[in-house]
Amino acid sequence: MPKRVTLAEIAAKVGVSATTVSLVLNDKPNSRVGEETRERVLHAARDLGYRPNATARALQSGRSDTIGFLSDEVTVTRFASSMIRGILDTGRRRNQGVLIAEAGTHPGAMTEALDNLLHQPVDALVVGLMRCRLVDLPPGGHDLPRVIANGMADGIPAVVPDEYAAGHAAVRHLVDAGHRRIALVGRPAHDMPPGESTTVPRRMAGIDDAMSGAGLTLTGEHRGAEWEPALGHEGGHAVLGTDRDRPTAVLAANDRVAFGVYRAAAELGLDIPADLSVMSFDDEPLAEYLHPRATTMRLPYRAIGETAVSLAIDLAHRDITEAPAETLVPMPLVERDSVAAPRH
Repeated sequence: MPKRVTLAEIAAKVGVSATTVSLVLNDKPNSRVGEETRERVLHAARDLGYRPNATARALQSGRSDTIGFLSDEVTVTRFASSMIRGILDTGRRRNQGVLIAEAGTHPGAMTEALDNLLHQPVDALVVGLMRCRLVDLPPGGHDLPRVIANGMADGIPAVVPDEYAAGHAAVRHLVDAGHRRIALVGRPAHDMPPGESTTVPRRMAGIDDAMSGAGLTLTGEHRGAEWEPALGHEGGHAVLGTDRDRPTAVLAANDRVAFGVYRAAAELGLDIPADLSVMSFDDEPLAEYLHPRATTMRLPYRAIGETAVSLAIDLAHRDITEAPAETLVPMPLVERDSVAAPRH
């Protein structure tokens, strides 16, 4: 490991005291260090490869310029990992380091991971969840600003996708394309408590309100909680299996359900989008590779990460005194090839 450059070494190179070097490198106001001396110190520090001691600086300033990120399984899930990219990029842009801890889903793992993270000097804590739900966070870190990303916890500012608006926009996209016979595949078979999901009920409420607002009722509906291709395949056959009043569009609960609907449509001899439009949610990588490519509402994991860490930094730096209880992040419409005007 290379030897750390000291303030004394910089001072010797410039010909000033170590105290003067400290005043310059810590950017102390009213230090009465001349501009020429300041430039010489900074130049020498760069030449020698000086790196500040983060721990010592944290002790002096009371701030580490580091944010802690604790997740359940975001870092190991390809679908949600763009939240990490949003957090890291925002931290870099705002000159903040990010320490990451992964808890997984094993009972007690979140407490252990939080304890380990809090042994490091961090100014604020962001907790990220793979699925947006209400959780009880373990004790610890209450003296730090905290923000939860893609989830909710009592008394902690939350940054979540605007699922209600997304459900509403998905229906409006189909209605604006001319569809009046719309089926839904994937409404949960039971009311979901907040511990399972806080956003799925909002997605469904947006769909229902948009249908009602357009003066429409669902032509068909197939329920199920496991949002996988098998549900879409089964549901596709259920809502499309008759020629009489067949839907001209299917709204799938997510892209994996849409994949199953595609297969059912093919087995029934229906062409997408000529005979049937399909609209879905989340914008997983799968959506881009379906044929035709799926039109969907994107889950904005990256923007959620960016927003959450920005709030945490603002709270830590006291740029704001409190964050909103809930910040909604828009879910963009990603238009591709699976929606067209109905033939009749």
